Amino acid sequence: MIPQEIIRRKRNGETLSTEEIEAFIAALAAGRLSEGQIGAFAMAVWFKGMTRAETVALTLSMARSGDMLDWRDIDRPIADKHSTGGVGDNVSLMLAPIAAACGLAVPMISGRGLGHTGGTLDKLESIPGYGITPDAALFRKAVKDVGCAIIGQTGSLAPADGRLYAVRDVTATVDSVPLITASILSKKLAAGLQTLVLDVKTGNGAFMTDHEEAMILAAALVEVANGAGVKTSALITDMNQPLADAAGNAVEIWNCLDFLAGKKSGTQLEEIVLAFAAEMLVSSGVSSSLPEGEAMARNALSLGRAAEAFGRMVSVLGGPADFVEKPSKYLKAAAVQKTVLAPESGWLSSCNARDVGMAVIDLGGGRRHPSDKIDHSVGFSDLLPLGTQVEKGQPIATVHAADETSAAKAAAGILATYRIASGKPGLPAVISGRV
Repeated sequence: MIPQEIIRRKRNGETLSTEEIEAFIAALAAGRLSEGQIGAFAMAVWFKGMTRAETVALTLSMARSGDMLDWRDIDRPIADKHSTGGVGDNVSLMLAPIAAACGLAVPMISGRGLGHTGGTLDKLESIPGYGITPDAALFRKAVKDVGCAIIGQTGSLAPADGRLYAVRDVTATVDSVPLITASILSKKLAAGLQTLVLDVKTGNGAFMTDHEEAMILAAALVEVANGAGVKTSALITDMNQPLADAAGNAVEIWNCLDFLAGKKSGTQLEEIVLAFAAEMLVSSGVSSSLPEGEAMARNALSLGRAAEAFGRMVSVLGGPADFVEKPSKYLKAAAVQKTVLAPESGWLSSCNARDVGMAVIDLGGGRRHPSDKIDHSVGFSDLLPLGTQVEKGQPIATVHAADETSAAKAAAGILATYRIASGKPGLPAVISGRV
């Protein structure tokens, strides 16, 4: 295999064979390619794209570049969900234990915050002792005994993706549909899944701000995942406002616990969580229809079985055994909490969700550089949803900050990003498409 020949052929718009792609990724994983060669390959793909067969070959090659998990000893369907990222998007925290309570096994490998979007791992690290990088035996124990485990990617899972992504990040080749598809799915395939549901977000707080772009990405992900042998579907969901009524780390864990306790009924968050639970249950053959799947999920919530599963997952992975019962004992509270008041009466009509995410980072709840330490206690809570009628002086959010100066700046930022109109606004559908 001559790397520059493969790069040249893709640069010229030719279709690479499965053997060529496998050889190139094997060389990448083994450290036999220079960063220049990796960057040139990524740029060629960015400009010329890939066929479905090429993208499947790239995805499978990256998945097989490291360990492939095997769950044959677990007598449950193996299922997972992946989100393309948003603000106040803590769906995974509730969805995994709901699915587990309904009979699925969910080995969920999640990530940290990326750009303005929050990271599931950062949220879980708000819980003292929770281990996001357990050894293989403990990971397997959690999935087998509890039914779910949310952890971080290890160096042995799809290592080729790690090296390729690092180069893409510094060569302006992140936003390529074939490369995004292979990056997301290689880790999921390595996790040994049987079924997968995808949450592809669109709106001002998503990476795919345009609905048509989101549909293109969703179609590519579903097509390639199914082509690689994992039964997959995707929902297109709205990210023009924070999904939960909280954005941050510990505040989103609080939101999760409230949700599992049944305190978030009737919200857009509940609609999305239950929709994905139903998709997972139908895809796995546990439920025969989406309405039946949603009813099963609601039952798991109302009977407390989902909350119990979350608590057991936390305990098995090193967190406090009584975390669900006594969260205030363990979750660090911010030094300052400041209420944000509506400057006028009217209807909350719009906001920039990306700005809310950036405000969390500015408070110290996210990273500007990979090595940054974050303050898990900061963020926003009590965010009112768009379409709410408010009176002047009514609370519309609460800022959690390390000091008064940061709190005042964040409060001003929230007021700047939300708009209040005289009439009730028309809002996009929470779920706008399915692939």
